[in-house]
Amino acid sequence: MIDVYSWATPNGHKIHILLEELGLPYRVHAVDIGAGDQFKPDFLSISPNNKIPAIVDADGPDGKPISLFESGAILLYLAGKSGRFLGHTDREKFNTLQWLMFQMGGVGPMLGQAHHFRIYAPEQIEYAVNRYTNEAKRLYGVIDKQLSQHPYLAGNEYTIADIATFPWLRSWKNQGIELDEYPHLKTWFDAISERPAVKRGVEVLTSARKPLTDDKARDILFGSQQYQKR
Repeated sequence: MIDVYSWATPNGHKIHILLEELGLPYRVHAVDIGAGDQFKPDFLSISPNNKIPAIVDADGPDGKPISLFESGAILLYLAGKSGRFLGHTDREKFNTLQWLMFQMGGVGPMLGQAHHFRIYAPEQIEYAVNRYTNEAKRLYGVIDKQLSQHPYLAGNEYTIADIATFPWLRSWKNQGIELDEYPHLKTWFDAISERPAVKRGVEVLTSARKPLTDDKARDILFGSQQYQKR
């Protein structure tokens, strides 16, 4: 049994989707990041960067429990454990890895900044809004070009690179994107949206998440609490 400590965010949904695709048994433990659950000692013991998701697998590589944080590391672990969605040859695996790193180093951080400055920042800073909206458009363009040549990000097969990227693109409107301007990406996006495991994965913890409207939750996520030494 895999214990998943998570919330209904793009990074959380990556893990929910992969576990649903793999059909592995798992339990979800809600970590309400708007309430500050990510700063609790029990969670920090498995996720020292106070970010979701994290997992504990009772059946680790040596038969002993293993805990992991960072969504990309978790995706690689689960793909390696199951032998699925990573590629078969070394060439395929490295191709998958480069697109996974593209998501981890570019798509997630940059679209996260676009969300912040377009929606959550206490004041609209034109420079920041333009910078991150334009970067979002550039990244969508990179993905669209790749998908004009291949059905999936890493080639001909659906992999953890697609699973990692898809949840971040679900909020395209909030990122200032018109999806129809990226036709190859849209075809890929629509097809992945219809996968039964994806439909199940993006529903995990969604009913527990509430809109971020109160000042306390905003301070927990974006204020001084983030920077306290723990």
